[in-house]
Amino acid sequence: MLPLHGIRILDLTRLLPGPFATLVLADLGADVVKVEDPEGGDWLRSFPPLAGEQSDAYHALNRNKRSIALDLRRPEGRAAFLRLAARADAVVESFRPGVLDRLGIGYAALREANARVVLCSITGYGQDGPYAQRAGHDLDYVALAGVLAQNGPPERPLPLGVQVADVAGGSWPAVAGILAALVRARAGGAGAHVDVSMTEGALALLAMPLGFASARGRPLERGRELLTGGAACYGVYRTKDDRFVALGALEPKFFAAFCAGVGRPELAGRQLEDGGAGPRAELEAVFASRTRAEWVAFAAEHDACLAPVLEGDEPREDPQLRARGAFVDVPTPHEGRAVPALASPVRLRGEAAPLRPAPRHGEHGAEVLREAGFGPDEIAALRTAGVLAR
Repeated sequence: MLPLHGIRILDLTRLLPGPFATLVLADLGADVVKVEDPEGGDWLRSFPPLAGEQSDAYHALNRNKRSIALDLRRPEGRAAFLRLAARADAVVESFRPGVLDRLGIGYAALREANARVVLCSITGYGQDGPYAQRAGHDLDYVALAGVLAQNGPPERPLPLGVQVADVAGGSWPAVAGILAALVRARAGGAGAHVDVSMTEGALALLAMPLGFASARGRPLERGRELLTGGAACYGVYRTKDDRFVALGALEPKFFAAFCAGVGRPELAGRQLEDGGAGPRAELEAVFASRTRAEWVAFAAEHDACLAPVLEGDEPREDPQLRARGAFVDVPTPHEGRAVPALASPVRLRGEAAPLRPAPRHGEHGAEVLREAGFGPDEIAALRTAGVLAR
């Protein structure tokens, strides 16, 4: 039995931040029910390119979940949702602040239906403040948080290669907040409204750098901080075959091991010379003298915090990631294929997460309603009225 077995979560979210958060919870055993509108549901379902009936991006975020297509704009849909919420442990949503209240299913209504329910709201800027109603995407949130300003060379900031605010700033705080609130509710306490601001979640990634900046009395500088390009012992280098490797030899013992391994022990004492920059030109020449494959062999022999920069599909073939089962294939019979995906990063030793296919739109509607006490006539009436799809 997985640790979240028996926990039911109603998921109103779409796209990335909310679905990734509920994916983690579903992989840990929670019964996650996607509550989607009847007219297409989660937009990610049809997001190109399509290799099958639904987008692989949708599949990647929605395995182990169920789906009900319910029109929350209709009074019957709202009433049905509140009946579902009465038996749920948590509701997750990512609308702009106030949308749930206007629909009649905000936290006050949910709490009236279920005093211990946890509502988690994931938004760009939080439930209040002057920016609460602004539209935005990941790039805007990391820009405002000061995270974007730290990425790239000194000349200009560059977009990050992954959605940092969405996942690190939104999904993971949501998981933590939901679990914390559920622990209290399960212990006999009240429910809670978890307020996740993706901007503030991204800002939290600067906790340590801002501490350094405060101590020295000087703001952070892009491309010049110890861990963002300012130190030669901690950076990315081009190899002889025009590939790249990452040297993370921040501690003196690791840098000394690297220098000794390449036959340049005299460089160890210069690790942080010139205000912390170190012997960059010398290291560039050293790395340019060997291919990436040769550096991979070197890293296997020397404890020096050195790794290849894997690109494209290369991570899938990496021995460590393969040994850990980081990549999985989810059997998806209705598409006649197994869909490639990433395993849950939350591991319980000796226990395996399930691999049920992502649901089709509204696939489990009648099933979910029956579990909440709806009779056949009620379900039929909702279908006839167009409130329940499929």
